Amino acid sequence: MDFVERYRVISTRDVRFDGQFFTAVRSTGIYCRPSCPARTPKEANVTFYPTAAAAHEAGYRACKRCLPNATPGTPEWNLRDDLAARAMRLIADGVLERGGVPGLARSLGYSERHLTRVLVDELGAGPLALARAHRAQTARTLLTTTALPMSDVAFASGFASVRQFNDTVREVFALTPTQLRAASKTTAETTPGTVSLTLPAREPFEPSAVFRWLAERAIAGVEVADVDSYARTLLLPHGVARFRVVGTGGPSIRLTASMADMRDLPTLVARVRRLFDLDADPVGIDAALSADPIIAERVLASPGLRLPGSADAHEMLVRAVVGQQISVAAARTHLSRMAARYGRDIGGDPGEPHLLFPTASALAGAGDVLLTGPRAKADTLRTLVAGLADGSLELGVGDDRQEQHERLTAYRGIGPWTAGYVSMRVLANPDVLLDGDVALRAGAQRIGFADDRSALVTRAAPLAPWRSYLCLHLWAASGEPRPTGSPRQAPSTRPAPPARLAPHAPASRPAAPADFSRSTP
Repeated sequence: MDFVERYRVISTRDVRFDGQFFTAVRSTGIYCRPSCPARTPKEANVTFYPTAAAAHEAGYRACKRCLPNATPGTPEWNLRDDLAARAMRLIADGVLERGGVPGLARSLGYSERHLTRVLVDELGAGPLALARAHRAQTARTLLTTTALPMSDVAFASGFASVRQFNDTVREVFALTPTQLRAASKTTAETTPGTVSLTLPAREPFEPSAVFRWLAERAIAGVEVADVDSYARTLLLPHGVARFRVVGTGGPSIRLTASMADMRDLPTLVARVRRLFDLDADPVGIDAALSADPIIAERVLASPGLRLPGSADAHEMLVRAVVGQQISVAAARTHLSRMAARYGRDIGGDPGEPHLLFPTASALAGAGDVLLTGPRAKADTLRTLVAGLADGSLELGVGDDRQEQHERLTAYRGIGPWTAGYVSMRVLANPDVLLDGDVALRAGAQRIGFADDRSALVTRAAPLAPWRSYLCLHLWAASGEPRPTGSPRQAPSTRPAPPARLAPHAPASRPAAPADFSRSTP
């Protein structure tokens, strides 16, 4: 958006743009979210910044009234696939905290100098300033929503020392940490090693579809899920975590987590936000999809569908391969057996998740007994986990989409469907059309959107770059209450004949109604 469009947004206090840009006011020295309830400043006094870090670097402090840091993140980092967007995804995941600027640059495949130059040009701040703003945001959230000791807040936010934490909070918010907490009047009780946070989202927000999706695929011992909550274990960079997510009834979710090391909190928050697609712009997505009259009806019935993400990239690749050519229930059975045999038991109360999903190294050591079923698929999985274990195959949220696609499809047994599905779930790629998915094509046929694969591709083209969300609506329309099979794909080494394109059970097996959570593994 240009200056005029942004100024119009702040004049109307449109909450949809909170987090997408920030308004700095020269006469007051503060920066605000677009929906700040304060009087609209004069145009001559306004400067817009793409990130809070850029406003910090320009000498502005955060508004105490609208708390601009307490907003959903910008959907731009998922929509864009350039160096700046990939860097922002990795910074949120904690790569900069763990490896510094050299580690971030290495993960992206660029020199430190070039990375810094690009980020300053694109976002108005270098990697250290961006990380500092991210730490300040985490600190503010912990100070205002928990009763954690100040030292725990400092280290959980990624600061190297309590002094650095105090100085940054005072500079960014013009309040000391103690004053910031007192202003929030929090009364939350805190158990050592446990934290509970509210994570905001843009409206409309209805997390039940994501909860159903995750419940359908819950791996025994690793995950416990139902239509209202989701809990799991997760191995993070500094240790083990166990977390639970529940809806709040508003545009947010509540995350409660226990961690071996509080330094992992920002990474966990970033992964949960991606898992529930909290930074999406549902109004913008629904408006774009509504350009098609048939999909407009679906959007009206189910506004704001979220694209389920992934908590761990390596795990997601394993799940996608295991789920090829079999039902969701069968895939869950295979994965549960795999977790029970090769995962690490971390204990816990009855009814809680207690197994860590097996690492790539643990799976690579399983040999020929890793997976029962078709030999070709088992061979593919063994090759992939060996590559993940020895580092020859890299997979993560900072990947370039096209490079990731080419990297995966170079393996025998990985075709466009698997690579596209991984991109959709790991990278939150908003523009994947899984046109080889029979459940998706069945949904398109059922509502009169497209009669065949070619027509589906043609009609979906104008809905770019939101075709991943189109897939959600078509899966929801597929008419299957229970999975009758998982999407198949032809082996990457040769094209499949038309009769083998169907990813689900034979046509003689009748299909019945279902929601989108039951269509893919």
